[in-house]
Amino acid sequence: MDRATAASIASFLISAEVEKREVTRITEKYPDMSVEDAYVVQEQLIGIKLEEGHQVVGPKMGLTSQAKMKQMNVEEPIYGYILDYMVVTGGELSMSDLIHPKVEAEIAFILGRDIEGPGVTGAQVLAATEYVIPALEIIDSRYENFRFTLPDVIADNASSSRVVFGSTMKRPTDMDLDLVGVTLSINGEIKDLGAGAAVLGHPANSVAMLANMLARKGLKLKAGQTILTGGITGAVMLKANDFVSARLDGLGTVEFRMKE
Repeated sequence: MDRATAASIASFLISAEVEKREVTRITEKYPDMSVEDAYVVQEQLIGIKLEEGHQVVGPKMGLTSQAKMKQMNVEEPIYGYILDYMVVTGGELSMSDLIHPKVEAEIAFILGRDIEGPGVTGAQVLAATEYVIPALEIIDSRYENFRFTLPDVIADNASSSRVVFGSTMKRPTDMDLDLVGVTLSINGEIKDLGAGAAVLGHPANSVAMLANMLARKGLKLKAGQTILTGGITGAVMLKANDFVSARLDGLGTVEFRMKE
């Protein structure tokens, strides 16, 4: 796919996000779009955002559970990027700013130094990570009814939309992150639960895989970036007036309220 076409698709997806409207998946018009093409679109999309003055907070991983990879018929996860305007402060999020949001609980890594692949291991990631924090990621695909193929979701920046970070910061070597139990509750009712091992066996493995995927393009993870490692719980649909809370053993709670 040529750059001009990729840029046109990226602009189309950005318009859908800004205008908060569902669109038909890209692959209906471009049925031959490959995963590689989709990442070119994603690069164009992020480039446009940067030109608008936004900044990258850090990358995020998606499809990090074996069940999701099997469902999408892929052998490795996908990645996208969290931008500054996606970070929710003040504990409230407006339903009117989104299309059809879903929420999932995650562990985020804050890097103390650069990580560059290939060949990065989970142990190397833990050594390079300054802190881990709890997070709630709100995904909001721009496609109608969350219906998409793998290239569609990659092009759409892996459905990135909003993120709420918790305030508890822990050294990753002080915890067994694969054993961290997580509950996701909405309005006081537990909707899903899981453990850190749901993310590729250990959340650090997710960051390692991300570093190795980026290395194929000559890119690296940078000190100071905050990286979302992937959903420990499933993604739960949100509605107005929901109060969302996740409890992560040893990492405390992270929560927000969904306004109209």
